[in-house]
Amino acid sequence: MMKALNRLQDLLDATRAVDWLAPLALRLYLAPVFWMAGTTKLASFSDTAEWFGNAEWGLGLPFPMLMAGLATGAEVVGALALLFGLGLRWLCVPLLITMVVAALTAHWDNGWLAISEAQGLFATERTAEAAERLAKAKEILMEHGNYDYLTEHGRLVVLNNGIEFSVTYFVMLLSLFFTGAGRYVSVDYWLAQRLRKPGANP
Repeated sequence: MMKALNRLQDLLDATRAVDWLAPLALRLYLAPVFWMAGTTKLASFSDTAEWFGNAEWGLGLPFPMLMAGLATGAEVVGALALLFGLGLRWLCVPLLITMVVAALTAHWDNGWLAISEAQGLFATERTAEAAERLAKAKEILMEHGNYDYLTEHGRLVVLNNGIEFSVTYFVMLLSLFFTGAGRYVSVDYWLAQRLRKPGANP
């Protein structure tokens, strides 16, 4: 029995030969997310800064131009670091901070869920009411609109804008912060091979 278990453990350990696939997958998932977020902010930077600073309909942060610039820079440069695996552990730090700030300022008051759900562990009175209103909107569209056309490529939802996505991205970035960009398919790996001791974590 123990011999069979040891053999299975050996087979499991053998998969570590391709452990570089995990950080690569995380990087390729996150790179376009931060690229789109950063370039969108950059394209309308004055509006972004105004939203960062306005306490009535925005985030109400101090030094909005600076804060908006830091967030935009972190996301654009961070996306490139994720794509190429260059300076990744260093660039994860400002991205992690950006996700914390986003969660606490833009999403915290909305609870956990990114999309409103009527039931489930993270459903709240707010999301349940949103689901009720969505059901009524569907009824109106079914009666007076072309509902099949409107939902041909996906169902209608109500955005709740909770902390779900920012926390998810934080966890993914935290993993990359500790593991690095991974072997073989990252600039960090090849730089480490040339500049540091063999076996150094990129």
